[in-house]
Parts: sequence; C-alpha cells; structure tokens
Amino acid sequence: MAFLQQTALIVEDYDEAIAFFVDKLGFELVEDSPASTNDGRPKRWVVVRPTGGETGILLARADGQCQRSAVGNQFAGRVGFFLEVADFDAAFQRMTAAGVRFLTEPRREPYGRCAVFVDIAGNKWDLLSR
Repeated sequence: MAFLQQTALIVEDYDEAIAFFVDKLGFELVEDSPASTNDGRPKRWVVVRPTGGETGILLARADGQCQRSAVGNQFAGRVGFFLEVADFDAAFQRMTAAGVRFLTEPRREPYGRCAVFVDIAGNKWDLLSR
C-alpha cells in the first residue's frame, strides 16, 4: 500500500500561511518545528492538513528568487489542489465568511459540485463535493 503523505506549497511567510490554512480553511496544524536548510540556515518544518485527512501540506517558505517567483503560480495558473468536503454548502459559507476569495460561483459538474478559490498566495483550488 502507498499513499501521498504530503506535498510542498511555497509561501512567502510561515505565520501568514498557517493563519490562512488553519483559521480560514479549517485545517489543523500538524507540525511547526525548527529546522535547517541544506546549508545550515534556520527554517521551519510546517505541516498543515484538512482535519481528519491523511495528506499534509508542507508550507515551505520561499528561499531565493527562483522560489519567490513560484509563489502563487505553482501550477501555471491552473487549479492545482482539490479540497473535497462532505457538506459543500456549509464549507462554502464558512470559507466565504472567513474571507476566502472565490473566483467562481458554485456549479454542478459530472463529478459533483465545485467552486474555484485562491489560497493566500494566489494558487487556485477547487472546493469539491461529490
């Protein structure tokens, strides 16, 4: 058996990203530990994940110009993350009330209901419910 344990998301600031994912999306903060870059500079190991989920997102602070240029454009303008919820209406209302910016109105697709929103950096996500 195999599963995707986590994926990395490049962000500008750890604390702002934690606040977005925990306070606005309702994720849990799994880990926030001191760490070091490969060349010994301090960084943090920060992992968030949807409550009850298994796959985490490593919030990786941009290091250098190349990484900074990828913040908010990690998927070249496409939707890159898909957040599936049991109750679409409740999640949409909670996220909207928390200030999450949706780019589309909720709609029905063959795979379920969805609406596109952006994270703190501008990456596009689908909010989904089957």
